[in-house]
Amino acid sequence: MAAATPLNGTKDAAKTLDFDSFVQIIDGQVATASETRHGINPANLKPLAEVPVATQDDLDCAVAAATEAFRKWSNVPYEDRRRAVLAYADAVDQLQSKFRDLLITEQGKPIPQAEAETKAGIEWIRGMANIPLPTDVIEDGQTRSVITTYTPIGVVGAIIPWNFPLMLTTAKLAPAVLTGNVIIIKPSPFTPYCGLKLAELAQQFFPPGVVQSLSGDDRLGPWLTSHPGIGKISFTGSTATGKLVLRSASETLKRVTLELGGNDPAIICPDVDIEKVAEKVAFFAFLNSGQICLNIKRIYVHDSIFPQFQKALIKQVKSYVLGDGSKDGVSHGPLQNEMQYNRVKSFFEDIKSQGWKVAVGGDISPSEGYFISPTIIDRPPDDSRIVIEEPFGPIVPLLSWKTEEEVVARANDTHMGLGASVWSNSIENAARIGKRIQAGTVWINTHFDLSPAAPFGGHKESGIGTEWGLNGLKGFCNVQTLFLNKKVVG
Repeated sequence: MAAATPLNGTKDAAKTLDFDSFVQIIDGQVATASETRHGINPANLKPLAEVPVATQDDLDCAVAAATEAFRKWSNVPYEDRRRAVLAYADAVDQLQSKFRDLLITEQGKPIPQAEAETKAGIEWIRGMANIPLPTDVIEDGQTRSVITTYTPIGVVGAIIPWNFPLMLTTAKLAPAVLTGNVIIIKPSPFTPYCGLKLAELAQQFFPPGVVQSLSGDDRLGPWLTSHPGIGKISFTGSTATGKLVLRSASETLKRVTLELGGNDPAIICPDVDIEKVAEKVAFFAFLNSGQICLNIKRIYVHDSIFPQFQKALIKQVKSYVLGDGSKDGVSHGPLQNEMQYNRVKSFFEDIKSQGWKVAVGGDISPSEGYFISPTIIDRPPDDSRIVIEEPFGPIVPLLSWKTEEEVVARANDTHMGLGASVWSNSIENAARIGKRIQAGTVWINTHFDLSPAAPFGGHKESGIGTEWGLNGLKGFCNVQTLFLNKKVVG
């Protein structure tokens, strides 16, 4: 590892944090690197600031520092750790506008969506900090007591995706350190800036080695997942990459939480208010330009209202304003990176080759950035790629259905099982349908409504384990059962 430089730290972090330069943090210090790289603003393809490229030596040093820090941090009382987490949340809150603008630049989100993610990141820190971690009394008799406790695992490797780089950093950092673990944050190479700055800010509130960051290229992830000194991996990303993470982590039997891809269905019943529901369904289908694991990916509309609902959807999509997220009035920004842009373009190539009917959109206009117009495909075959796969972009199939049995079977006919929604004026009817959907989260008359107090995870190939809520806190812990013999020995 290159020479480390102490942070010019001050407790008034909100006034001193520099948002023009970006560093990685090892053992409470700025760790310089011999090699750097940079991200790209997806709206104009201009290069952003240089960031370090971590080496294997950097990772070894970070793990060694984390291991040492864990010995002390794990013994800090829960309430003291909670106070530190809440103080950190206050500092992020003070810097809200700075983080929002940084998020727009590196990820491409429009201003309202960037504000929402920044606020959610702060809310998740505070929300997780307000969940008590219990001690479960299994038995308390005259001769013995049996108690289950939840003890920290150790060094956590957090692998952050590029679609929500701020919120998902805080949503992993807070529960990890709250439960007594220490964490090494690895932001996506596409969006490294918010994650690095969050880790730098954390040095003002946690002892050296408790929160560290490593900025790298495609080599860093495999190094992290295979490192014997790391006890848990918290990964959010694609299903394909998640399988590689699981395979790598299995060599050392790491604890693993995987939040992976989705192919969320939305089932629209015939009794809905067509205009209002179409507005909401379009919003959740194309939010963040379709780059959310929980976007609506398949829209199933009852046959009796299909023409009217399609017309209302088209009206909504035509009202969207595509452009640079930093500009006022823009509703939808670019795709985040060239890799994803090319993948989504391949679905547009299928429009002609597969003979799909386009309800709205369908074109990719030449531009400076990675822009693709929101597109709806009218009733493609159920076995077509647009229905089976997750494009992770602004293109969605619109499908019709006639019977409840049929639509439930079609909604469940996927390897994914992350989220789903049912829309009806009858809550009872919608809930009955929703309970039959094989997904980790099911919404009635809404979608993508989350809470730091509620567990979040996927069924099938959409993930392993849960994050957030009490279940999420326990996911950062080992379970220990204590048997207390009350009889006098001897």
